[in-house]
Amino acid sequence: MDAHTILSRDRSVIASRAQCVRAVCLFVVAAAVTISGCTPLGEYVRNGFQVGPNYRKPAAPVEVQWIDFQKDFRIKEDSVDIGSWWRVFNDAKLDQLVRTASQQNISLRAAGAQILQAKAALGIAVGNIFPQTQQAVGGYSRNQLSKNTANPPPVSYFNQLATGFNLSWELDFWGLYRRGIESADASLDASVENYDNVLVILVSNVASTYVQIRTLQEEIRLTKENVRIQKEALKIAEAQWRAGQSDQADFLQTRDNVEQTEALIPPLEASLRQANDALCILLGMPPQDLMPWLGEGPQFPIPTAPPDVAVGIPAELLRRRPDVRQAERIAAAQCAQIGVAEAQLYPHIAIDGVLGWQGTRLSNLFTPHSFAGSVGPAFTWNVLNYGRLLNGVRQQEAIFEQTVFNYQSSVLSAQQETEDSIVGFLKAQEQTAKLRRAVNDVNQLNSLLMVQAQAGARNWNRVFVVQQQATTQENNLATSVGNIALNLIQLYRALGGGWEIRLQPVDDNRDASAPNAVLVPDAPRLEGPPAPQPALPEKTTGT
Repeated sequence: MDAHTILSRDRSVIASRAQCVRAVCLFVVAAAVTISGCTPLGEYVRNGFQVGPNYRKPAAPVEVQWIDFQKDFRIKEDSVDIGSWWRVFNDAKLDQLVRTASQQNISLRAAGAQILQAKAALGIAVGNIFPQTQQAVGGYSRNQLSKNTANPPPVSYFNQLATGFNLSWELDFWGLYRRGIESADASLDASVENYDNVLVILVSNVASTYVQIRTLQEEIRLTKENVRIQKEALKIAEAQWRAGQSDQADFLQTRDNVEQTEALIPPLEASLRQANDALCILLGMPPQDLMPWLGEGPQFPIPTAPPDVAVGIPAELLRRRPDVRQAERIAAAQCAQIGVAEAQLYPHIAIDGVLGWQGTRLSNLFTPHSFAGSVGPAFTWNVLNYGRLLNGVRQQEAIFEQTVFNYQSSVLSAQQETEDSIVGFLKAQEQTAKLRRAVNDVNQLNSLLMVQAQAGARNWNRVFVVQQQATTQENNLATSVGNIALNLIQLYRALGGGWEIRLQPVDDNRDASAPNAVLVPDAPRLEGPPAPQPALPEKTTGT
């Protein structure tokens, strides 16, 4: 028999065996899909030869328009860029604080580290597609065989050297590893959305704390001004009492008024210090006095908010708010875990191989006769698992339902927060307008009563009441003005604005007197993980 005939015969035998192997594999696939009963064969093929459901973005309850849209002209549904919303206040100090916090905040750096962790997890999941076990092995042993046997060996002592490679590759018939990659990819998206959500919260907290500081500074200034006015009234009351033109009760009542107003200042100063400390933590630095850099006085008023605001339509919250997008990506990651759990129900088909050299001496270890190895397919099938694997699938399905409900709840919460901020913004403006008129009236009345007191009028009880009202109403006005800005900040936070700051270039032209430049000259600039790439677009697998 010639070589050509032998080669043709071998090829036909190989082809026949290959057909048998394919037939067996197809039989195993069909039997596994049919017996397990989770994913029908047709769906398995449509899913790209993967078990488990393909993910589709869940539906979410969204209102058509905002409650106050048709009731108030100040609410507009125009779509606007709110990536740098804090600039509507036209406050350079606030701009610098937001930029500094976005570069130094510790919680933000922790969220950045989570992205790096998620990227590494995705790399691990991708690596599972390739041979899962790839090992270079080797060893040496000195052996002695027993001579007290029926057939004693001719050699009792010998050396054994071995080296080679082990390989085990489980083929991804059921999408076990592809579903794992899908889950890890969605988890990476969720970590980026979490980073953006931390940014949204951080920017709004910095702005809110800054407004609180300016509001407290204004309340302290107004209170001290009212103390000064009341002390002038006290001088008049004391002079009239000593001249016998009024009794001592008027003097004591006026002095009591001054002391009560002065007592309002320490709590305000304590609140100011606490707000200062909170701002330092947001900036990523130890608490220290920021007042020299922030400044105070009429030249640093409470940030003024515009009278109207564009909020877009409610459906835009689904793409604007990072926490909503994060909840949706978590649901996508969990959906893939159903396929991972279901793949455990089916046979695990693998190719195992061992290639190496064995010898008794190093000199003959790598000769052709020392070569040894084995390669072949194998499968394992967990058939008697007492329902554990099936219940594992049901467990993942239940967790997926929870993530869907959490996503829908986050959408509802986003709409509630936006509606609450809208009505707070509008009503704070109305309250401020009324308080401004009331403050003007009480100040005019106070001036009139002071003129009458200097002329000898003795109705000091009325002066006492009016000056108390002036102090209370002026502080209420300052608080109300601050509430307009605070509600607008909360509105932009509810709309999901501010995370876009990470896409902007780092400002190297920082204010030389800004925090972390002069106030902490010995502290090195905090270095954290690199800024992550922009959020990945939402994925919808399947039809």
